Amino acid sequence: MVDEHDKLLPVANVGRIMKQMLPPTAKVSKEAKETIQECATEFISFVTGEASDKCHKENRKTVNGDDICWALASLGFDDSSEAIVRYLSKYREFEREKAAASSSATSVVKEENVDKASAGSSNS
Repeated sequence: MVDEHDKLLPVANVGRIMKQMLPPTAKVSKEAKETIQECATEFISFVTGEASDKCHKENRKTVNGDDICWALASLGFDDSSEAIVRYLSKYREFEREKAAASSSATSVVKEENVDKASAGSSNS
């Protein structure tokens, strides 16, 4: 049987996020961190469950970012959904650019290796 605390977000991470939103001198009690920990975990489970149900109905096994955005909107969290759709779009664009840069850097390295190899064989 799984312990209930194993299903929760790490309290240290929750506390760190909470402190980022507060003035530097503010303190956060253990009880406050644990309350937010439970609420955040429940919220994530709620949204993910809705997205998972959608995927199940569509005979898919993998929940993706678009499913989470859909679930947020269908549950009435329209403002959050719109913000996450924008974030997801920017994230995907960044990942495409990163992959393209990595791909072009790999091509340059391969070309340099080919040049070195052909220079080495012509010296023989």
